[in-house]
Amino acid sequence: MLKVIKNDHEYEEVMAELNSLIDIDPTPGTEEGDKLELLSLIVGTYEKEHFPMEDPDPIEAIKFRMDQMELTQKDLVPYIGSKSKVSEVLNHKRPLTLSMIRALNRGLGIPAKSLIKEPAKVEPQKFDVRNFPVAEPFKRGWFSVLTPNPVSLEMDSEVFLNELFSQSNLQPMMCRQKIRSKSTMDGNALLTWAAMVSVLAKQRPLPVKYDEGSIFIKDFRYGLARLSAFEEGPKLAKEYLNKRGIHLIVLKHLKKTYLDGAAMRLRDGTPVIALTLRYDRIDNFWFTLFHELAHLDLHLRKGDTECFFDDLDVDGDEAEKQADKYARDSLIPAEYIPKMLSIETLSDVVAVAHSLDINPAIVAGRLHWERKNYKQFAKLVGNHEVRKQFSEYLNM
Repeated sequence: MLKVIKNDHEYEEVMAELNSLIDIDPTPGTEEGDKLELLSLIVGTYEKEHFPMEDPDPIEAIKFRMDQMELTQKDLVPYIGSKSKVSEVLNHKRPLTLSMIRALNRGLGIPAKSLIKEPAKVEPQKFDVRNFPVAEPFKRGWFSVLTPNPVSLEMDSEVFLNELFSQSNLQPMMCRQKIRSKSTMDGNALLTWAAMVSVLAKQRPLPVKYDEGSIFIKDFRYGLARLSAFEEGPKLAKEYLNKRGIHLIVLKHLKKTYLDGAAMRLRDGTPVIALTLRYDRIDNFWFTLFHELAHLDLHLRKGDTECFFDDLDVDGDEAEKQADKYARDSLIPAEYIPKMLSIETLSDVVAVAHSLDINPAIVAGRLHWERKNYKQFAKLVGNHEVRKQFSEYLNM
């Protein structure tokens, strides 16, 4: 006979019976199904009164398991029902049903007592769409990545922003912006771009976890730089980093951001390098890539909340100067510079690049910087050779 729980002993007995019913997975509407529903209500009432802080909010429990298992919202569809339902549940807009609770408990191992708790009341975050770049992301198709069946810009602007920042694996309001720029960057545009970068990273789980400190090893940088010698070096660089637990996301910058690249950490500590390919040149790609890698190596540790945003056309602070030197020395060791500075012909550029196992564009680009002569060897810097390798990302 069902009755109100009066003490912890009775609570443990009811929980044992509740878990047994969940394991059986009775059909709703049957005697066992009705009993499961009633026991869930009885347990929830007792927990709310006697130990409300015992277990996490159901939605937080789900998100915690998603982080543990590196799951995306798409991965929850088999347990919750559809992409739109998943989004609504995770944003506290739709309650968990018993069938969802059973599926999440059996499929993902989330404790039933966490799932049956009353969800915390969360006020939806309000965004003044006038302060955020919404029209440009809408035109570039970002809405379709985040929300099912977007209707129109006017109807979906606030929905888009809520979805973007709720799905983001970055904590935007905690992201301390380290900005290198000659102009005043639009902070909200930077956060919108960074949040989209994190969403894309979250949707593309990596095969391995990042090994803290692995990029300190010289062989890591040596192997990466040598990929530049191949025609598809930039694409190979992405694979190289991904196989070592580092995201490389290519996403065109938003207006008023003047951005070349960025370095950041996701909530679970996964490092992310993001490039805009604002300048479509081989030499620029490799220098920017190593510059952002330097921030991960020198300035970002697990748990750090800084986001480095870089316009490499301008001088930066001490950290930026360190990253610049790191990039230069990783691509062309200092001992090669005297020989390189004596170069006068195209064949000499190619010969030095061959001896270093790197792309001639990197040597030509370094000479441009050293001599401040950007016309000499201009044919070798690899104009219009990078974006075509990432066309699927730059279309966004």
